[in-house]
Amino acid sequence: MKTLSVLAAAISLAAAGAATAEGPPPPSPSSVVVTASNTALNQLLIYSPTGVFLRSIPTGGRGGVGGNSGGIAQNRDRIAVVNFGSNTVSIFAKDELTGKIEHERTIPTAAGPVSVALDAGHLYVLTGKSVESHALDGAGHVGVQADGAAALLVGDGSAAQVGILQGQLILTEKSNAIETVNLDARGAISGRAVSTANIPANVNAPFGLITRGPDAYVTIAHANEISLVQNNSVVTVTSSGTQSAPCWLALDGPFLFSSNSPSHSVSRYIVQGRQIAQATAVAATFNGSPTDIAYAHTGNHGGLAAVLDSDGTVSHLSLFRVDASGNLGLQGLATIATPTTNGVAVVNFGGRRPD
Repeated sequence: MKTLSVLAAAISLAAAGAATAEGPPPPSPSSVVVTASNTALNQLLIYSPTGVFLRSIPTGGRGGVGGNSGGIAQNRDRIAVVNFGSNTVSIFAKDELTGKIEHERTIPTAAGPVSVALDAGHLYVLTGKSVESHALDGAGHVGVQADGAAALLVGDGSAAQVGILQGQLILTEKSNAIETVNLDARGAISGRAVSTANIPANVNAPFGLITRGPDAYVTIAHANEISLVQNNSVVTVTSSGTQSAPCWLALDGPFLFSSNSPSHSVSRYIVQGRQIAQATAVAATFNGSPTDIAYAHTGNHGGLAAVLDSDGTVSHLSLFRVDASGNLGLQGLATIATPTTNGVAVVNFGGRRPD
């Protein structure tokens, strides 16, 4: 832990030194936070970084998903949103210069989608029984027809999240499965899903995950643990300490944030190599149970973290400024008049303020 603390301090000092050497930081790019109503008439809901409601856009599909993470994904030009009740994923185009977000198309999926991941070449869709890939064309449009698919190892409807690794996807099923599936040179799914090796004997309900390069951090919610997966094997397991059931994850440099649903909290960890060490057990608290978390850099001023929670009657969207030391400072709170709100993402724009 001492080594990790020194690392974090060094990173903070280096960042401060860089800002001083280069003069005042430029203005942060405009940002918005998006979530989905997840109602019968599903809508993309758009908020300012301080929690001001800006607008809503119908997805053209039905909601109804739960117990998942990654219900919203993005790349530079597109946003994908799951419509569990209508077996579709809605694609929205975002304009980096104007800040506009517009519904572009809705694509069918083999079953009700629970989680999506999106990179420059493919959209990946996780359902309760399988995972499928859809290629993007040269203009960034998502193909309607899947160019690859693989059945899940369990496939009982308990699938939670999909993430992108180098040449692979990683998937979680709450029925105690952490699995990977290979991608071909184009990025399409190729071959069968295989179980991750060295899964602890006490594994109980793998839930959320976050990936970076070859690393995947995976929560084992009912075992109160977070695992690191490298090269198709669990290499590290860390306890969540006093906080129960870490569920969903976000990553900011050396800082890993977990939202702990039963404890109504977010914890902060420091990660380095194969090490995961809890730095702050309770970095933020909530009135309801967190259901998803997202983070994005928003310029040299730091980053923005967004946490959804539900108290059974309404949802709350809490927005935090994240400083160089990983501290969370609440800067906005929105109440959403449905307890089922699902998925969250911080969307950056390089141009003027988003509409």
